[in-house]
Amino acid sequence: MSAIHPVDVLIGRLPKTELHLHIEGTLEPELMFELARRNGVSLPYADIASLRAAYDFNNLQSFLDLYYAGADVLRTEQDFYDLSRAYLQRAHQDGVVHTEIFFDPQTHTARGIPFAVVYQGIRRALDQAQAEWGISSRLIMSFLRHLSEDEGFAVLEQAVPHLAGIDGVGLDSSEFGHPPSKFARLFARCRELGLPCVAHAGEEGPAAYVLEALDVLKVCRIDHGVRSLEDPALVARLAAERMPLTVCPLSNIKLKVYADLAEHPLRRMLQAGLAAMVNSDDPAYFGGYLGENLLACRRALDLSAEEVVQLARNSFEASWLPPAVKADWQRVISGIVGDWRAEQAA
Repeated sequence: MSAIHPVDVLIGRLPKTELHLHIEGTLEPELMFELARRNGVSLPYADIASLRAAYDFNNLQSFLDLYYAGADVLRTEQDFYDLSRAYLQRAHQDGVVHTEIFFDPQTHTARGIPFAVVYQGIRRALDQAQAEWGISSRLIMSFLRHLSEDEGFAVLEQAVPHLAGIDGVGLDSSEFGHPPSKFARLFARCRELGLPCVAHAGEEGPAAYVLEALDVLKVCRIDHGVRSLEDPALVARLAAERMPLTVCPLSNIKLKVYADLAEHPLRRMLQAGLAAMVNSDDPAYFGGYLGENLLACRRALDLSAEEVVQLARNSFEASWLPPAVKADWQRVISGIVGDWRAEQAA
């Protein structure tokens, strides 16, 4: 049995924050079948093995078709609690100390599930994780870009009674043909309500969508953003502004954005001075939670200890934690790295 790579040891010790995680995308096949039985929902798969076999996606849309079908088993507040609890337990095992979670209310309200049912189940799990494991969190309500802006306004109205527990808004779902500018008025309204805005851009869509997210939606963070590298002027701007890019490497491979992890631009993004970090996106479907993403990238890209530490530091910098708390975690990282280096020198 080969020895564990020293940088992998460091990855295991570092505190982590996850800023790009769709809670519906953590629905593991075992829980999907359990909830289907609980709620009397028929799944088009005979068993867990046949469901996992369906996780061979050609692109983003082929994944989304299965993602939305799987979400149909989520019916009650307890379902959303169980889903969120399962993710948070896994995150705790990975050393995640802070997470900023997306949820897609339109996926559920379109099926007749009240907004409050979705929100309260997730909120209860987040609050419990804070009390039990010390995991801090933020909750981000995402609008589905394949739907109309008017439908986005409608779900925003449903969210208003719960805004005290919603920390920001995002934009996800099918990128092709749905540029960020489609939601200019909706995001302007969210900013009026004091909600920070983020958006998926530059995953399958072009670098121009990243520019729209910045200039039209006025986002404070870009989710994915890997295709920004196609525009040198944009790269220079992103680096100068320290604009966070929440990169999801195993997701990019599973959805055929890149053919192989060795081709992934994560290292080039760091070398360009971009505030990139690693996240798991929809880990139940893409084969890896945060720790697995970091380990896979270290191996495929031969990331150095310095690069791994920079990824961790970027994620805390980009989080919505208070500045003093960010500074505390940066000091924790420095201490862990110092101890690790001393061990390597001994």
